[in-house]
Amino acid sequence: MSNYYLSMIAIMGVLMAILSLSLQFKHLLGMLLSLEAITMNMFIFMYSMGNMNGFSGFSALILITLGACEASLGLSVLVSMVQSHGNDYVSSFSSQKC
Repeated sequence: MSNYYLSMIAIMGVLMAILSLSLQFKHLLGMLLSLEAITMNMFIFMYSMGNMNGFSGFSALILITLGACEASLGLSVLVSMVQSHGNDYVSSFSSQKC
């Protein structure tokens, strides 16, 4: 029964992270942290659902690996944007400047 509560908490975490992503559009770092929160909550949800159904955590392991790759790629994009633009404001990024 505790896995059921853990999965409900993970679903609420995903919804709150999506809400944070939709409301926080000023800084790129805040958007990246919201995406990482979605990934981590999905990992917790998949792990808890796998334990409830008796499956192994292999699919959750794949998700956490992809989440780590996403985080490293996001941070590298953030560093290159700060070096080229001087800040991480989303409003200063324009596709016409490329």
